[in-house]
Parts: sequence; structure tokens; C-alpha cells
Amino acid sequence: MLIFGIILLIFTLNDDILHFLQSVTIFKGSDFPPLTFFVIILFMKILTVTLFLAFAVLMANPHMTWSLNLERGPDALKNNDVLAFDKLKTLAEGNYHKGYGAYRKGDYVTALRELRPLAEQGYALAQTSMGMMYRSGRGVPKNYETALKWYRLAAEQGHALAHTMLGFMYFNGEGVIQDNIYAHMWGNIGASNRNEPGERVRDMAAKRMTPSEIIKAQDLASECIKKNYKGC
Repeated sequence: MLIFGIILLIFTLNDDILHFLQSVTIFKGSDFPPLTFFVIILFMKILTVTLFLAFAVLMANPHMTWSLNLERGPDALKNNDVLAFDKLKTLAEGNYHKGYGAYRKGDYVTALRELRPLAEQGYALAQTSMGMMYRSGRGVPKNYETALKWYRLAAEQGHALAHTMLGFMYFNGEGVIQDNIYAHMWGNIGASNRNEPGERVRDMAAKRMTPSEIIKAQDLASECIKKNYKGC
């Protein structure tokens, strides 16, 4: 696209030179200076090509707009600009649904392209989806540690499915040492946030636990909620 724009600029300048030569004859003897005529046309053509190139760059990197806009999110909140923040949220949701839709269809290349930038910018739904991809090895090499990283980031933002998935991974010992207490804790937190699979994780873990271990897990869950899911 950039090369095409440069070629277009060259042809445009050639056309302006021709206009200039014609204007010398057309406006000769008039009050409108030919040089002014040439400069006006040249400026308008360069402006058109510049806008074309800018559009081409944005089209070549669609995540650039999202990345720049998302970075304005904290400023929008700080300035109580609810409308601006809602627009950013709507943009994120649109990109997320495109990526997750591709994931459901098995188009993991598109899913990764759409979801990773959102996850890296802190969008919890996308972070959970990245955890799913790394846990299953779909679209990326299977890596439980990386899956845990994404689930934890989403969990710290209060995402219920991420809480439940952490419980699953502790229950199965995926990327961590198998731990029924933390499996129960995370499953319980997921359930408290209305994620139904969290109840199943909690109950499965409870079958392996003593009454004292269950009480400990419940206490850990309460402490984690009080800390807004940070450092649990």
C-alpha cells in the first residue's frame, strides 16, 4: 500500500506540472497568478495522497486504532468521561467477539490475531480466552504456565470464568502442584460470582478434602475476595 501511494504521488506531481504549464497560457495576462494556481492544486493533491497513505497504514494495522484508544481508557475514567469510556468498551467488545467467534469456528490464526492485543492491553475476556488457548494448545503450543498467567490476570479483574479455570488447573495439577485447597478456593470464588462450573470444581475438590481443609479453603476464598482477588 505504501509503494502504491508513492507511485500515486509521482503521477500526481507529473499531472500538476502539466497543469502548471497549461496555466501559464490560460491565465497569462489575467489577475490570477499562474504560480498561485499551481501551488493550490499541488497542496490539495499532496493532502489527498497523505490522507490516502494514513488510511492505508491504519488498514494494514487494524489493532493500532484499538491500542491507541485503549490507552486513553484510564484518562477517560479519571476525567469521568463516561461516554468516551463506553465507546472504548464497545470497540473492545466488538474485537473480542470477532476473535472469540473465530476461535469457536476453529480459525485460531484469526482468533490469536484479534485476542492477543486485547489481552495484552488488559481486557479480561480476552485474557481468559488466551488462557483457554494455551491450556488446550489450540492455535498456540500447549503451555500450562502461560495459561495460568493469563487466567491470573483475568482473575485479578474479577472475571468469574478465570476463577473457575484456576480451580480446574489446581484440581488437575496443570502448571502447578496439585492442591485441593486452592482448587476449592478458586472454584468457590467462581461460584460466588455466578459461574456454575465453579460449583462443580469446588464440590469435586471437597470430596478429596477433610473438614478442616474445607474450612481453610473457605477462609482463603473470603480473604481473596476482600483483597479484590489480588495476590491470592
